[in-house]
Amino acid sequence: MSSIRITPGEWDILKEKLRRKYNHLSDDDLSFEEGNEEALIDRLARRVKRNRDYVVFTLKKGLADLNSNRL
Repeated sequence: MSSIRITPGEWDILKEKLRRKYNHLSDDDLSFEEGNEEALIDRLARRVKRNRDYVVFTLKKGLADLNSNRL
């Protein structure tokens, strides 16, 4: 079970925040289907060379304030 839930609308905003912070991420790296958060987390952890907990923390931080440019 995923520790985070992301809607498609939230992902559109969060994806741009991730793209600004990690400009090496490709469209494939940032592809996401609702309900498939685990695959996204695992893929991002590999690509940003961080552990799973860091990626979940970063995603939750970005979701906490979608109107902010900060991640």
